[in-house]
Amino acid sequence: MGDWETTIESVASSWLTLPHNTLDLQKVKGKILACLRGDTARVDKGEQAALAGAVGMILCNDKASGNEIIADPHVLPASQINYTDGIAVVSYINSTIDPQGFITPPTAQLNAKPAPFMASFSSQGPNTITPEILKPDITAPGVNIIAAYTQATSPTNESFDKRRIAFNTESGTSMSCPHVSGVVGLLKTLYPDWSPSAIRSAIMTTARTRDNTANPMKNASFIEATPFSYGAGHIRPNSAMDPGLIYDLTVNDYLDFLCAIGYNKTTMQLFSESPNYKCPKSASLLDFNYPSIVVPELSGSVTVTRRVKNVGSPGTYAVRVHKPLGVSVTVEPNILKFENIGEEKSFKVTLKAKGLGVTKDYVFGGLIWSDGKHYVRSPIVVSSAAAAAAV
Repeated sequence: MGDWETTIESVASSWLTLPHNTLDLQKVKGKILACLRGDTARVDKGEQAALAGAVGMILCNDKASGNEIIADPHVLPASQINYTDGIAVVSYINSTIDPQGFITPPTAQLNAKPAPFMASFSSQGPNTITPEILKPDITAPGVNIIAAYTQATSPTNESFDKRRIAFNTESGTSMSCPHVSGVVGLLKTLYPDWSPSAIRSAIMTTARTRDNTANPMKNASFIEATPFSYGAGHIRPNSAMDPGLIYDLTVNDYLDFLCAIGYNKTTMQLFSESPNYKCPKSASLLDFNYPSIVVPELSGSVTVTRRVKNVGSPGTYAVRVHKPLGVSVTVEPNILKFENIGEEKSFKVTLKAKGLGVTKDYVFGGLIWSDGKHYVRSPIVVSSAAAAAAV
């Protein structure tokens, strides 16, 4: 960490421990106050600045927030800047006894690059309950989304804010979720007979993992992100309308899943409509017909089974594999020929550890089935048994 990085983080520790109403009024009144993001809410910092008499605020990202900029409805003129620019601001403030600044009206930024990138507040894997299932599944627009807003509360949702507005910019899962829900609704309208798992598969297998610079998607610090950040990738609604193949799930697939996580016969009867259902002798979460493949503790080799259904025109699909580092991957068969809509075919994926050591943690790859028109993508996520034991 450089000198100014040390400065901005050390300043943070003193700023953020201050309780409300303890800013020095003589120092703050009539000034633009520079604040560091973190610990307390962003708009709360602005409230404290305004109560102390500040005429504006510069909200500097901390290191964890990186390049992520949130459009908040602050209660005073304010500008949020990224971590790198925040270091420059602290450097300037400390370079003179009379630092000067001004805030100009904002303008819309179009064609920002790189985009999309993952927000620092977005949930991340691995799945702590069933690590054999990749989570998250998908990512969608969820930062600075303009949407209709209730006038039953203020734009900041804080009691001190008496403003009311019809539209607001919001960020979080509450914005990402309706994007995905809308796509789900459109797909259900187009294909009323598709199951929820079929719709999920179409969305996941057609997602993109590259940004608008054609480079791998990054996180808020502009470091390359992984499937633990974005799942299968960033949603592409038009592509999801024509996925080619889907990974579907039946009721028995879900019942087998419950068996694999330890549900007994008595409990299973509560879920199964069939009194004759019995757990298979060797139910495995690795064979759950999900549009992703996760092997959390690979030791030697393991073979997983998947099943795909043709929902497009007849065609011949060839497989292409991006192998995770230190793992060999073979697929049998490597060609799937479909002659009818609704036709299903199974394939097996064998993963073998080759130099996947204790220091590797999780490694990432992918599997693509393509007929030249459709590209049915599935993430591959692997960690070694030695790495799991070390943790």
